Amino acid sequence: MQVDEATVQRIARLARITVTPEEAKALVKELSGILNWVEQLGEVDTSNVEPMTRVVPIALPKRKDEITDGEIPDQVTKNAPQTEDHFFVVPKVVE
Repeated sequence: MQVDEATVQRIARLARITVTPEEAKALVKELSGILNWVEQLGEVDTSNVEPMTRVVPIALPKRKDEITDGEIPDQVTKNAPQTEDHFFVVPKVVE
């Protein structure tokens, strides 16, 4: 993919950087080279490659998806100004 000076100036404006005309001429070649390299990556056959989240395969520890109260309700409400039956007591805010 070829990039022209107008595209370089537009990218610079979007990035909020100042680019002189001389710098724009140098960036045309550099950005075109980068985009050509990215296009080459599209030619690689990845149909047999499984999606991955990291380079090293690691099995994450799993736990049962159970709803619990944490079995520590006294500790959870310990710093609350006012509690009742392990619930926070708050002032009424809706009339």
